[in-house]
Amino acid sequence: MSTFDDREHAFEAKFAHDAEMQFKAEARRNKLVALWAAGILGKSEEATAAYVAEVIASDFEEAGIEDVVRKVAGDLGSKSSADEVRAKMVELLPVAKAQLMSEI
Repeated sequence: MSTFDDREHAFEAKFAHDAEMQFKAEARRNKLVALWAAGILGKSEEATAAYVAEVIASDFEEAGIEDVVRKVAGDLGSKSSADEVRAKMVELLPVAKAQLMSEI
């Protein structure tokens, strides 16, 4: 194999790893947002676990974060706006990434 082929394979592996880590970070962020919302809603421990699964599943409806924003903001109703949910998602993404990095 040539050096070019080695570099190409290394780049592809890094790209795949980065994409996987981004996916995991977004899923973790969604979990953290769901926990935050469940706290506002006063859900029990069992109900919180089910709610986390619902929020994570809602992320697969469409690309981007708007599907999660709609789900959480709709559930929170007058307790929080869609803009507040978006802000919380932005705030929690670095937290999610840090948690993932600490697990490696």
